[in-house]
Amino acid sequence: ATACSAHIRPTEEATMRSRTIPRFTAMLGAILAVAPAVAATAAPSGPPIKIGGTLALTGPLAATALLHKITAEIYVEELNKSNGLLGRPVEWVLLDDQSKPEVTRTLYEKLITVDKVDLLMGPYATGAIIAAMGVAQRYQKMLIHHSFGMPHLAKYEMQFAAAPFGPEPNKTVPAIVFDAVAATANPPKTVAIVTSKFPSAQFQSSGAREVAVQRGLKVLLYLEYEFGTRDFGPIAARIKDANPDLLWVGALGLDGNLVLEELKRLDYTPRRHYHLFPAPGPMATAPEAKLALSNTFFEEHPPFTNNPAAARFATLYHERAAKAGVPYTNVDTQAAGSYAAWQMLEASVTATKSLDDKVLAQWLRKNQVPTIVGRFRFDGPNNYGDDLSKVKQVQDGKWVVVWPKEFAAPGARLLP
Repeated sequence: ATACSAHIRPTEEATMRSRTIPRFTAMLGAILAVAPAVAATAAPSGPPIKIGGTLALTGPLAATALLHKITAEIYVEELNKSNGLLGRPVEWVLLDDQSKPEVTRTLYEKLITVDKVDLLMGPYATGAIIAAMGVAQRYQKMLIHHSFGMPHLAKYEMQFAAAPFGPEPNKTVPAIVFDAVAATANPPKTVAIVTSKFPSAQFQSSGAREVAVQRGLKVLLYLEYEFGTRDFGPIAARIKDANPDLLWVGALGLDGNLVLEELKRLDYTPRRHYHLFPAPGPMATAPEAKLALSNTFFEEHPPFTNNPAAARFATLYHERAAKAGVPYTNVDTQAAGSYAAWQMLEASVTATKSLDDKVLAQWLRKNQVPTIVGRFRFDGPNNYGDDLSKVKQVQDGKWVVVWPKEFAAPGARLLP
């Protein structure tokens, strides 16, 4: 286990979608927004508040989970440089779930019964989150998580998502992708879909097939592969034979890179290619991934970085990510979602002055939380609010939002 530190105050997002919220929540957001100017002078004291969780520090999901680890370390360290939580220091108890849901389940049981943590933070990726959610429900612990892609399975009333997909991402995520490419001068007429059988990737990619048909796109290929696959040669051959206008890869981590490398060996370049959950750095920096598309909730450029909390986080993240050998040190949707999860946790504890899981969960269900990703609400199906998805593209070695237009990076548009 590792113990670390982090501080983030939920800050009103200046340029995101605004909604009418209860007066108490508005007051809370205003107080937290000005907190940096009136930071408490007293260092946190007393027994630490222990927050426990796992991440995939090893295994197929490790490249992306590292971004969540870096984010949490920054957040906890910043918290402890100020007044901690409730005036007490924060200790993050982190364990390695090895990218395996069955290990995740065992470790969350340990965190609750052996390590006696006060609060939980979710692991990375849908399979692990499902496993952790079952344990949290058994012990009636609140679970905030940052990377869950199957909201219809989140039946536990004390779970809350910082990945704002909305209740039906199998419909809304493909819709925004197809909206983006349909608005170009050369909209696609055909699509090939290849996807990991990893639960969230399979769920959203099968949804993409249905949405494509509804929109009149011809699905030339639909192919599923096992999670952890590393030989994409046969799949690449099928993609080349299909020769679609748009390639949809239900990718996790390095899957998309491996597909593109095999296509390059076949001397084939897809006309347009979308990757669902790529490892952001390897995808942004790979020459063959030029103009790759993906889903996002946050990228490091205006209007997102107009939020002072986001700008400060980006500064801290650059240094820490570079030191960890991360190939892409800009804050992207993974790191930002993780940051937002900690903002949710801090907001609920600060507002209620409590560590009681049921009290915290009740507060979150009734209030909105301003985060660097956007304003979250939890009053919809399975505690989900709006789908805040955007479409991003690799341009000049960086991810930039290109759709919807009001969130696009300055001067950016979807290419080609």
